[in-house]
Amino acid sequence: MDEKQKARLFELADLILAISRHLHAAKADTADPWTPLEAAVMRYIDHRPGATAAQASAATRTISSNFSRALRKLEQKGLVRREADPDDARRVRLYPTEKAGENLGRLQDTWSRLLDEAVPDAAEADEVIAVLRRVETQLLDRAHSGTARPQRA
Repeated sequence: MDEKQKARLFELADLILAISRHLHAAKADTADPWTPLEAAVMRYIDHRPGATAAQASAATRTISSNFSRALRKLEQKGLVRREADPDDARRVRLYPTEKAGENLGRLQDTWSRLLDEAVPDAAEADEVIAVLRRVETQLLDRAHSGTARPQRA
């Protein structure tokens, strides 16, 4: 990678972090407070209801003790529920609660209003979404291939 590409990719990461901070600040009055780790765990469970704790921990690249702590906090907030796996009673499946759905709806309203001002053109939004999905998929594939290490709190 040449220096121009290195600078370009750094700027991309920096902008993603800056936008994330704006989104996090905008949600302050609309949803229960959460840590970035809790948000990552909740996002995974929202997108994959019925996932196991091991699947969610691996996907969020979180060591099990930190994941367990985040999951307990989400349960205490009433955002996640556990159910025994019907095929294996030793396994637990994770599901978002109704309260989590209500929080997600409020976030959708808040974040959509915020971003509509910044990206009002639907085609442009679709392009940005496609690029960011591809980036996320590449990063997830890399994490699953074992070339990335879990996060420590």
